[in-house]
Parts: sequence; structure tokens; C-alpha cells
Amino acid sequence: MPLKGKKQVNVDEAIVGILEELKLTGDVVHKPLRMDDKEIELLYIKTVVDGDQLHQLIIKPFFELGHLHHVASYLNSLPNQQEVQSQEQILLDLTKGSVLVKLNKDLLLFDVKKVNTNTVRETSVEPTILGPQYALSEDLATNINLIRQRYHKPSLTVEMHEVGSKTNQSLAVIYDQNVVKEGVLKEVNSRISELDQDIVQSTTQLQRFMNNRTRSLLPTMMATERTDRIVYNLAGGKVILLVDGSPSTVIAPAVFFDFMTSMEDNYGLYWVTKFSKFLRYLGLFACLILPGLYVAATSFNPEVFRVELALSIAGSRIGVPYPSFVEVLFMLIIMELLTEASIRLPKAVTGTATTVGGLILGTAATEAALASNIMIIIVAAVAISTFVIPINEMSYAIRVIRYILLLFASIAGLAGLALALIGILMYMTNKDSFGEPYFKIYFNQKRAETGDNPS
Repeated sequence: MPLKGKKQVNVDEAIVGILEELKLTGDVVHKPLRMDDKEIELLYIKTVVDGDQLHQLIIKPFFELGHLHHVASYLNSLPNQQEVQSQEQILLDLTKGSVLVKLNKDLLLFDVKKVNTNTVRETSVEPTILGPQYALSEDLATNINLIRQRYHKPSLTVEMHEVGSKTNQSLAVIYDQNVVKEGVLKEVNSRISELDQDIVQSTTQLQRFMNNRTRSLLPTMMATERTDRIVYNLAGGKVILLVDGSPSTVIAPAVFFDFMTSMEDNYGLYWVTKFSKFLRYLGLFACLILPGLYVAATSFNPEVFRVELALSIAGSRIGVPYPSFVEVLFMLIIMELLTEASIRLPKAVTGTATTVGGLILGTAATEAALASNIMIIIVAAVAISTFVIPINEMSYAIRVIRYILLLFASIAGLAGLALALIGILMYMTNKDSFGEPYFKIYFNQKRAETGDNPS
């Protein structure tokens, strides 16, 4: 079809202009195909085009069909034909894997990109014993296919955008138009339109750019790799964001209780699920409170413990040359370093290195009287409790918050710890996610089971 625009552009001039723009690109192919009285021209970038698909869809039928109008009818019937709007749009689509076909006085554009990232992998970030075990891939079309295979509703809507002024990555906004919260959808589209970033490579990066409060500690959007979590949240009226090339999605809005829910809660027995949730919140409370409570009880308020326990703690600190808050801070920093090392090291050595490192450091610290035996127990309990939180974004935030609580406990003991806890709760109560209160609780069990729940 001719180029659309305010002024009609000659097809030959358009091809010349495109070739001029790509003259320094070594992998551009401009190839005429001729047979008898038939002739077409192909223009594409060979490194991003699937050669086998190009041969089967365009080149082979050209030589097999008898007349040029048969070729034209065939090409116009292909489902992967794209609309030609402008020379700039053609250039962009060529870099993404499209093929430009000149047929008589028309330009046709076909999507035949080579996809090497459509492998569906097993879940690694949010593993479960029960339920689906496959996660998303890095190909946008494959991810949308995975979602549609699990969510069979004609009201499922996919809106396409482009983000990143230099990368022009495809972004899919997915929602169920029958249950989506209109205010949330409007806010999501508003923030996408306001994005002014050169490069957007993943949905988690998009999540950071879309956060209006860049210094916010607690996450207001949830990143996930699980298709079942996506389906539950779609049914609950939430919006899903997918960036091409990223193996995870972003869910908006997300409240505090969403981050404390595992997908296994939907598949286990009732009392088993309740017990798991209880352990999760107990772990959250432990990793927040234990360091500050140790400092407050040993340095300010030993009377809160039984006499025997207070004497036992005091006896374990004999020989430790500095105050308790320095001891706690020292051990917490060591634990953070071990956690960071376990993430950065190659998988083949990470378990051995961090386990041996933790054992050696813990034993050496107690023998050198740099930390008490009870402190080692507390640090181990804090580390284990931190990993109980299902979603990493909340786990990272909790790791930072416990240092705030430790600071206040080091200044004013139990009173400072209590005031800091109240302050954190007030901050979270005053927070919202795309208009939804951050401490929103769902009381309707049926709605919770169909997706509009913390999941």
C-alpha cells in the first residue's frame, strides 16, 4: 500500500531514502526477485529475519504462483502483514525483523523476525511444590500466548505501546476490561505516556521508572514470573505490564498483603495454608524485631526478661569489647555480605562458599569474643526469617527497615523500638498503590479465591 501521510510519497523514493538511512549497516539485504514478467523487491536486515520463514512465506510462493496478481493476492492474505504508515515506521520495523516488499507501486511489510528467546523456563524466583512449574520466556508473543492459554475470556484486552526513545521496546498492557479498575488503568496509561527514558530493557526497570516516588522504600508494583499469579490478578481487576525481552511481568496495583502471599496458598489444604501464612508473618516480625530487641534488652531494658535469661545473655557477652548495637550491626553486615555473595557468585560454588564462610566467620567471631553465642543464634534466625517472605521486593525493603528499627532501639531502648514500629505502620497506612490503600484487606473469601486478593 502507498505510504500514508499528509503528502503522498513515491514508493521508489521511499526505498531510496530507507537505503540511504541504512547505508552503513552491513547486514542489509536489498534483493530483486524476477521470473518471466513477474518482479518484486525485498528489503530486510538479515540478522534479525528468520531466513526459513522468509523463504517459505514469500520467496517460494513467488516462484510457484503463475501471475503477479496471484502473488499480490497471496501476499495481501498473509496474517503477519503490517500496516505501512511512514518511512520512519518502516525503518523501525525493519530493525525489529520485518521484511519490506515492493510490489508494483505498493509497499508491503511482513513480520518474519527471528526469535531465539521464546523458550519457556521453569520457575526459579518463585518456586512452589504444588501448582504450575513453568514461568515466562523473554519473547513477548510467547508470554501473551501463555497468559491466553490460562485465561479464556474474550474480555481480555492487550494494548501495545513502545517505551524507550532509543530502544523502542514493545510494551503490552494486559487487563480484563470487564473487571479492571478504571482508575488504576487510567493511572497506568498516564505514567506510561509520561515516561521519558532512552533505554527500557525489562519490566522491573519499567517498574522503577513508573514509580512516582523514586525514593520510596516499599514497592507499590509487583514483579512476577508466574503465569498463575498473573491469571489470579487479572481476574481481580489488576493490570499486567509485559516488556519484550523480559522474563517477568509487573502487576499494578500491589498492596502489602500481596507480597506476603505465595501461590502455593491457592493449592494447599486449608489448615496447612493458614499455618504457612502464620509462619510467614512470624518470620516477618522476627526479622524486623529481633536485632532491635536484643540491643534494647541488653543495653537499656534487661528487666523485660526473666532474671535467669538476662543473666545468661549478660554472661554470653563477657569479653565482648564494644556495646551491643555495634555487635549486632557488625554481624548483620556480615550476613548481608554473605547474602550478596550468594547472589553474585556462580551457582556451582555459591552454596559451598557462603555456607563455609558463614560457619567459619560465626565460629571465629565467638572464639575471638567479637560476638556472643546468643548473637549468632539471633543473626541466623533473622537470616532464615528474611527468606520466608515470598516476594523479593518486599524482602529487600524489610532488610532496610530493620536497620531503622535498630537505630531507634540503640538510641532509646524498647521505647525507641516501639515508636519506630508505630512510625513505620503510620507510613505504610498513609501509602497507596495506584489509588489503592497499601493496607487494604479483603474480607470476601469468594473474591479472594477468584483473584482480587493478595496474590
